[in-house]
Amino acid sequence: MSGNSPLFFRDGLKFLFSKGGQIFESTLEINAEPMPLFLARGYNSRPIFSPNGNEVLFTSDRGDHSFVGVYSLISKTIKWVAPDVTQDQLGVWSPDSKSIAFIRTPGIKIGELENFTTGTPFSLMVAEIESGILKAIWKSPGLDGGFAQSYSANPITWTITNRILFHSEHIGWNHVFSINPDGSDLKDITPGDGEVESFVVDPTGQNIYFDGNREDINRRHIWKSSVMNANPTAVTLGDGIEMYPIFSGNELYCVRSSFNATKVVARIEESKKLAVPIFPQKPVSFNASLFVKPEAVTFKAADGTLIHGQLFINRTITTQRPGVVYMHGGPTRQMLLGFHYSDYYSNCYAFNQLLANQGYAVLSVNFRNGIGYGRDFRMTKNQGPRGATEYQDVVAAAKYLQSLSEVDPAKIGLWGGSYGGYLTAMGLARNPEIFKAGVDLHGVHDWSFDGHDATNSWGLLKSESELARKSSPVADLSKWVAPVLMVHGDDDRNVNFQQTVDLVEKLRAKNVAVELLVLPDEVHGFLRYESWSRVFTATKDFFDRKLK
Repeated sequence: MSGNSPLFFRDGLKFLFSKGGQIFESTLEINAEPMPLFLARGYNSRPIFSPNGNEVLFTSDRGDHSFVGVYSLISKTIKWVAPDVTQDQLGVWSPDSKSIAFIRTPGIKIGELENFTTGTPFSLMVAEIESGILKAIWKSPGLDGGFAQSYSANPITWTITNRILFHSEHIGWNHVFSINPDGSDLKDITPGDGEVESFVVDPTGQNIYFDGNREDINRRHIWKSSVMNANPTAVTLGDGIEMYPIFSGNELYCVRSSFNATKVVARIEESKKLAVPIFPQKPVSFNASLFVKPEAVTFKAADGTLIHGQLFINRTITTQRPGVVYMHGGPTRQMLLGFHYSDYYSNCYAFNQLLANQGYAVLSVNFRNGIGYGRDFRMTKNQGPRGATEYQDVVAAAKYLQSLSEVDPAKIGLWGGSYGGYLTAMGLARNPEIFKAGVDLHGVHDWSFDGHDATNSWGLLKSESELARKSSPVADLSKWVAPVLMVHGDDDRNVNFQQTVDLVEKLRAKNVAVELLVLPDEVHGFLRYESWSRVFTATKDFFDRKLK
């Protein structure tokens, strides 16, 4: 049986895991038959043992509301903690096993749709298990919840030194805050410009180690700060990318990569500010002569917004070359100056390196709506189906490439996947005078399409259908003349395959040169190595034929 979130009992002989909305118990035997720990309505997940080992805290999602529950391993009963019409989630235990802290957000009203581009007010709650006494110890001052609590794997912690730590971006950046259980002494312990993506508390409970892009906005490094004072100090430095700090005993580990080395598990030697690979001990590194060291660049969009990107250019080539703009998906992502911590974007980074090696100049653009540059940048107005304001960042990236003496301004292409596929199609539809070829991987092409696809998470109302269509590539097909390679797996659970079916048929009807790579039974993130290989081989061949 498959599952997730494994959690071992103290004796190490059994463990809990979540599957299909229930929590199961199993031994470690190969042919063990997992049994439900309990049966309850809703989607039950995130089991956490109490420090005394007698109870299991969990979340039960009921759709329009959710509960936090405590299951007793002794009495075999469930105690629902302060049930309400709200969304209660992400519970954690106090050190004495007598209380829990959790996040509370409003329940979902009739007709209310998910919209990840807006914020959600949230409260930090503390409840005594035995008495049921509940207190909101802190409330967000505005619509500052949702993303900060959902993007991080563990956005709330109760330390053994009796401080509650939690993510919030009410100051404009996703930071870690420390507060007493009674709601006093709130402190931002990761101050300054920069995002925090994850953190871990050290064994003493006195410090946190966190990853983020403070002082190096195009990478990630590990930092240390006291849970009581705002005094961040760098733990890793340099050209590497270090993510996901975690302790095993007193040893600190992370995931590390660089511009020419794929990610590895590394042990951090704090005194030397080094991350030493331990698995594999000899990481896959590529000859520096084959890779270019991407350059951090900035440029301004038409409305004056400063946009960051990474330029891949082989300066040993003296002749002019084609330029290619790359757009990530998400859109809540950020490309970096090295192999990405996400497998999908690590592969895309490698392909951008290949293009640079083969005589292209590639500009990977971190358009607005992405992470890494603060809440306002991510939550920019009129984005996506409500105006596509971020598309001007793509045009600005292309014009930046055209301004380079090494680039042939008449040979600009673009490519991207998912949201990047959407922006690829936008470029070909809106600006044929700039973009001469594009590769669109599983992109959204009609935001008004009322299907089970990515449009649902934007909270689009029927009254917004016309605006959504105007913000889509299909609204400007009359101008589309450039050739395109369309790639899509037909078992895509993120972007409906029909988005590609519809666009291809429309383009064929107007005699646009459409090349197609359909991957039967493949999903959004391409599970098979063969799929990635076919996609990148086809993409390079396409650009070679259309831009060189």
